[in-house]
Amino acid sequence: MEILQTVAELRAWSRERRGQGGAIGLVPTMGALHAGHASLIRAASHACAHVVVSIFVNPTQFGPNEDFERYPRSFGEDCRLAEAEGAEAVFAPAVEELYPAGAATYVEVSGLSVRLDGASRPGHFRGVATVVTKLLAAAEADRAYFGQKDAAQVAVLRRMVADLRLGTELVVCPIVREADGLALSSRNRYLNEAERAQALVLSRAVRRVEALLKAGERRAEVLLAAARATFATEPEVRVDYVELVDWGTLEPVETAAPGTLFAVAAWVGATRLIDNAVMG
Repeated sequence: MEILQTVAELRAWSRERRGQGGAIGLVPTMGALHAGHASLIRAASHACAHVVVSIFVNPTQFGPNEDFERYPRSFGEDCRLAEAEGAEAVFAPAVEELYPAGAATYVEVSGLSVRLDGASRPGHFRGVATVVTKLLAAAEADRAYFGQKDAAQVAVLRRMVADLRLGTELVVCPIVREADGLALSSRNRYLNEAERAQALVLSRAVRRVEALLKAGERRAEVLLAAARATFATEPEVRVDYVELVDWGTLEPVETAAPGTLFAVAAWVGATRLIDNAVMG
């Protein structure tokens, strides 16, 4: 396992591997890796000859009152998991490496960046789009792997890649869940026992909407009402949003159709969690 710390090192690694043949896969993460990240690394390893995992807690996607300082960091464990799942290298730059002194360039996807999580976290998607652009440029990867749990982020990045005519294919992998349905997240580590039980309301809302869709219900007003009723069973959970949107535009829809995204976000104690389902 190689540990790369500079853009120059990552780019040299990528070009050397490209010379050896086969596709290069990139798995961007903020560390605190779990089974969801492991599934992304495995998918990359199965499809690509060479895989690099980035571990970088990106300061520009955190708001002033968010959890940048306390975001979980477990670098040694992360490297061991990445290597076990088939990664050849980890890219772990310092903040100054990706944001050098005087840096004044940011990437923002108009429209999409202020919807769903972007409405709740102003500037969040600008930070995400900027750092992912930097990572794609540095790694020169053929494919980059993301989880469906961050569905709004995926929509923003898909538009960014298309608009900038970037050559990297974005691969989206299914949500990985605990046995009881809770979507895996690095922030689940923040939850105490009572909050962990309350957090299950997110996946219950998702399952309720999926059941209605399977039964043939397509009206947004009915689907959203059912989801809100589910959230009402956990009054201590504070709902951020419950939305049915087009996954490409993140605009609300009145009727569900293939490609429609049902997405929820809520505060469980001091922890903000998200979940979703995509209609097939």
